[in-house]
Amino acid sequence: MTPLRTPEELAAYRQRLADDRPADRPCVSICAGAGCLASGAGEVIAAFETELAARGLEADVDTRGTGCPGFCQRGPVVVLHPEGTCYLQVKPEDVPEIVTSSIQGGQVVTRLLYEDPVTGERAVHENDIPFYRHQERTLLEHNIRIDSRSIDDYLAIGGYSALEKALFDMGPEEVLEEVKKSNIRGRGGAGFPAGRKWEGSRNAKDEPRYVIVNADEGDPGAFMDRALLEGNPHSILEGLIIGGYTIGAREGYVYVRQEYPLAVTNVTLAIRQAEEYGLLGEDILGSGFDFRVMVHKGAGAFVCGESTALMTSLEGRVGEPRPKYVRSNVKGLWGKPTVLNNVETWANVPLIVNRGADWFTGIGTEGSTGTKIFSLVGKIVNTGLVEVPMGMPLKDIIYEIGGGIPGGKKFKAVQTGGPSGGCLPEELLHLEVGFDELTEAGSMMGSGGMIVMDEDNCMVDVARYFIDFLTEESCGKCVPCREGLRQMHRILSNICEGKGREGDIETLEDLSEVAMEASLCALGKSAPNPFLSTLRYFRDEYEAHITEKRCPALSCKALVSYYIDPDKCRGCLICMKKCPSQGIEGVRKQIHVIDQEKCDACGVCFEVCPSRYDAVVKISGEPVPDPLPEEERMIVKVAGDE
Repeated sequence: MTPLRTPEELAAYRQRLADDRPADRPCVSICAGAGCLASGAGEVIAAFETELAARGLEADVDTRGTGCPGFCQRGPVVVLHPEGTCYLQVKPEDVPEIVTSSIQGGQVVTRLLYEDPVTGERAVHENDIPFYRHQERTLLEHNIRIDSRSIDDYLAIGGYSALEKALFDMGPEEVLEEVKKSNIRGRGGAGFPAGRKWEGSRNAKDEPRYVIVNADEGDPGAFMDRALLEGNPHSILEGLIIGGYTIGAREGYVYVRQEYPLAVTNVTLAIRQAEEYGLLGEDILGSGFDFRVMVHKGAGAFVCGESTALMTSLEGRVGEPRPKYVRSNVKGLWGKPTVLNNVETWANVPLIVNRGADWFTGIGTEGSTGTKIFSLVGKIVNTGLVEVPMGMPLKDIIYEIGGGIPGGKKFKAVQTGGPSGGCLPEELLHLEVGFDELTEAGSMMGSGGMIVMDEDNCMVDVARYFIDFLTEESCGKCVPCREGLRQMHRILSNICEGKGREGDIETLEDLSEVAMEASLCALGKSAPNPFLSTLRYFRDEYEAHITEKRCPALSCKALVSYYIDPDKCRGCLICMKKCPSQGIEGVRKQIHVIDQEKCDACGVCFEVCPSRYDAVVKISGEPVPDPLPEEERMIVKVAGDE
């Protein structure tokens, strides 16, 4: 590729791309994100290529491996263009029928369409599916439309037009003012206004200046940044170049965790392609602006998501936070002015430049503008990535998009903001999702993790789990975090094991206060949130564990017992055969009994007992009923009920 040296050459090349790929040209888009690849998308792509070639259609129909469109639970996802027909959970053996019926015959394959679990209605197009219909996708909308490995695909949808506009029509000051006016707040968790951060670096006296993409996404269950980097790396790259131009930086870095191999591959390829096209390097498009980007692979330390720890790691040292006597946008990487924003923030920049701050502020709320991507996971019918306008109530995200709680279970809590976030109860489902609103409720926006929990989740154990994670991920540099979290985890573990004592709650509150006030970085300062939020909204569960030695959710293994209801047992032998501790006695068609001395409360018997019997009972905080004596166990005779 000959580098594009002027805006005119870029416009001419983009026009050639448009001429070569008319809007009505048939195309098969298959999600090639990490989730769908794990579900067999690679084989589906190969099957389409083979089938189209066998029928002589490879020159007339494009096959495109794309980024993640969000509906991960129903992958691999296939969308046929220009019709927009959306097929879910496609397998290689489905491909011949799709080619015959849809591509050649113009008919839909009904069995592969989305089916509403309540009404049974089928949705033909992507936007007809409730999961998508209630979203407002501005960042994710192109993920299923472009090949993430093709700069031409990105250029064909207007890619790098924002860079061209910034370089030749606006200038650094006007770009900065537009970003400030948009009031976009950092999507990485802290929610600091990006425009103010950029302004601080631009006005700093030291040089050189740097810009960094924070793709060190370490929250359990979160994959927003990974999906953007995998699916549309050029959008992040374009935003980064614009940011560098605005603050006067000549170097940029993409700090991405090594556990994201596909993201690393795609963003590295995007950088090389941009360099070949003259959109990176020296004298970009003849503007006189020089800029280069490098990829740095992190080793997976959660603490490196914190800005100073990330920069310390980037400098080649152990990734530990350092005191912020001066903000990192003034003294950051190598002590120089540095703008660090996360993947999602950078991806929004081209949209703000092209569409304007007024468009951006027209989405969301006054204090939280634009959209936000969440990874919706946990006890929810529809899991995946969702992009919604700021200000949408939690209830709409969980029930309208997520489809509610499976199995007829009752909603209990939703945890937002990653491991340092908080758990919000059912009475707060009306809460509008925004930076300030979530913080006031005892949680946080974080990077966008959203974990839904049902009635079977013990909130004390949830707090213990996240404190355990944070204890392991603490860098150990400061005592309040290193030792405080360790002690919090010890006390919470004791409570879950039935060893809780009076005064434990007060001790946990004291430890939380010290960690929040005296920890060096945001990891320690926010780490008590899982405990504090669960105590705030579910204090009764803590008290039940401590005073009654009872787990209301019947979740904590040490506080749970199992027995077999003699009125329901049909002597089917299933539980006895599956019991790993050989703690169940009985013969076929005779009432079974659990030996409490052998039972390790694993719950296997409860899980395998046929639902038509429900003979295994789980209890907590009450004595196990005495089993029937051997001579009184009655033979069960139910015709045909084995």
